[in-house]
Amino acid sequence: MRILVTGGAGYIGSVLTDTLIERGHTVTVFDNLSRGHRDAVSPAATFIEGDLADSAVIASALKAQKVEAVVHMAGDALVGESMQNPGRYYRTNVVAGLSLLEAMRDNDVRLLVFSSTCAVYGVPEHLPIVETTPARPVNPYGDSKLAFERALGWFHAAHGFRVAALRYFNAAGASARCGERHEPETHLIPQVLDVAAGKRPHVTLFGNDYPTRDGTCVRDYIHVLDLADAHILALDTLQRESPKMAIYNLGCGGEGYSNLDVIECARRVTGKEIRVVAGPRRPGDPPVLVASADKARRELGWIPRREQLETIVQSAWSWMTRA
Repeated sequence: MRILVTGGAGYIGSVLTDTLIERGHTVTVFDNLSRGHRDAVSPAATFIEGDLADSAVIASALKAQKVEAVVHMAGDALVGESMQNPGRYYRTNVVAGLSLLEAMRDNDVRLLVFSSTCAVYGVPEHLPIVETTPARPVNPYGDSKLAFERALGWFHAAHGFRVAALRYFNAAGASARCGERHEPETHLIPQVLDVAAGKRPHVTLFGNDYPTRDGTCVRDYIHVLDLADAHILALDTLQRESPKMAIYNLGCGGEGYSNLDVIECARRVTGKEIRVVAGPRRPGDPPVLVASADKARRELGWIPRREQLETIVQSAWSWMTRA
C-alpha cells in the first residue's frame, strides 16, 4: 500500500517506517520535527515537513502521494508536561488530529491505524488490563488520546473509516538503525543507559513507596520492533475486512517489570555501576500498568518475539554504543 506515517521522524515512527519499507510498502513521512529527527527518516521514504494543524498541507500530501492508509503517530506524549500544560495536549492530540481526519475524509482515505496509549486506563482496579477495562485517565495526555479515540469511533460511524486504535504499553528497545532520542528524555531505559554510558551522573527513581512488590512503579515493556509488527498486522487486517473500529492493547503481559528490575537488568547488560537517587513521585503516574494482549494475538495474529527485558535493554544498549 501507499502509506502516510504521521510522526514518522520520531522514535517509534522511524522504526515502523523502516519495517514498512522492508515489507514492500511505499511510505510518506509527515512530521513537523518538533520532537522528531530528520536523519531518523529512512532515505527510501518520501519526507514532507508540515504540521497537522494545517489542513491544506495534509490534504495536499494525501492527494499528491495517492495515500491509501494512514498510521497516525504524531502527537505529544509526556505525562508530566501534560500535567503542566494541558492545553498543548488537547491542541496537538485532538484538534490537529481532527484536521487529519477531515483531510482523510475529503480525500477518500478511510484506513487508519492510531497510536494510542495505556494512559487512557488511569489507575485500573483489576490486572491485567483488558480492552474492556474502564478508561479513566489521570492525566491530560491519556485523556487527550481517549478523546481522539472517541472521535475515531464517530468518524467510523459517519464516514465508514476502518480504524485500529493500538493502546501501547511501554515501548522500548531499538532496531539496528533507530533508537530513543527524546529531548528531554523521560523514559527509564534510555535514562538508565545514559548513566551506564557516562552521559549523566545518576538516574532519579521517582517514588519508592508505591503499593508494589519493591515500592517502585511496574510497567509492561514491549520491544519497538514487536510494536512495528503489530501495526503492519493491523493494516493488513483492516484492508481485508469490512469497516470496523477496533481497539487493541499492545504489551507483553505477565507481571511486568518494576523500575528497580529495569535498573538491575541494565547493570547486568552493561556491566556498569548505575547510581540511583531517590526522588518524589511524579504527578499522574499510576503504580502498575500491565496488559493483556490476548485480543491482538487472537484477532491480528500478533506474537511478540522479543519480550524478555534483557533482549529489550540489550538492543537499546547496542544502538547507543554502536560505532
